[in-house]
Amino acid sequence: MVGATACGSGSGGGGNGQREEVSAAAAAELAVLAAAEPAAVEADELAAPTPTPSTTAEKQKFAKTRFVANAGLAAGATYQWIVKPYRDGKFKKGAKGRTFALIKAGLAGAFAYNRLKAAKENAQGDPLLSKALAPLTAGIESLKGLASKLRKGQAGDADIDAFTNVIDGVKEAGKSAGAEVVDKVPSTSQLGG
Repeated sequence: MVGATACGSGSGGGGNGQREEVSAAAAAELAVLAAAEPAAVEADELAAPTPTPSTTAEKQKFAKTRFVANAGLAAGATYQWIVKPYRDGKFKKGAKGRTFALIKAGLAGAFAYNRLKAAKENAQGDPLLSKALAPLTAGIESLKGLASKLRKGQAGDADIDAFTNVIDGVKEAGKSAGAEVVDKVPSTSQLGG
């Protein structure tokens, strides 16, 4: 629009030249601002405070949503990289791809333990969910050292069953509190970092 205004006036040749200079300067300034805008918007978004739920109902909804996300990732990682390869015999000595499977299982075990701890914390925001998950606290804590056993190839049936039982218990607790957990397999990069 600035260019159209400058070119649209047919009278006063000297005035038009000046207007065009201003218009060119304004256009250059707009171009600089337009180029800087994405970075400024990103900086504003990073500096903006994270919205927090204001009502008890919103807090409980967020708690359930976070619980479902974290528990789903733990369940997906456990099944995909611990239970399934174990049942397929990939952890046995001499199995093709054993070392890779054990490394992934170790990472998945640490990841699942971390996500289950986060899910337990999330559950504290909802009284019903917190009550349903309370009996599983010891089971979640018992998984702490299993990642190391998995990585070293020392995990047995009892260790795999421990993961499965805790995951199943967390799923049942969520379901009974209205927060149904669905397995969500994390990416390999999520496991590692």
